[in-house]
Amino acid sequence: MDMPTAITLLAKAFGAAILMGIGSIAPALGEGNAVCKALEGIARQPEASGELRTTMIMGCAITESTGIYSLVVAILILFAL
Repeated sequence: MDMPTAITLLAKAFGAAILMGIGSIAPALGEGNAVCKALEGIARQPEASGELRTTMIMGCAITESTGIYSLVVAILILFAL
């Protein structure tokens, strides 16, 4: 393997790793905040737990899509480009 090819592969791997690192921080913080506030709301009004739980699960699913998008882009960087 020649040097430019090795540098290109290294740059692709490093870029994908950075992308996954940054792309996974935001969903983790968002989901943690959503669960925290939902539990706080359930503690204040236990009778609204069903609606709060449903809304929290939908919010976590939408937030997790950001992490999945970064995973897809990282895979594209590694194998398609």
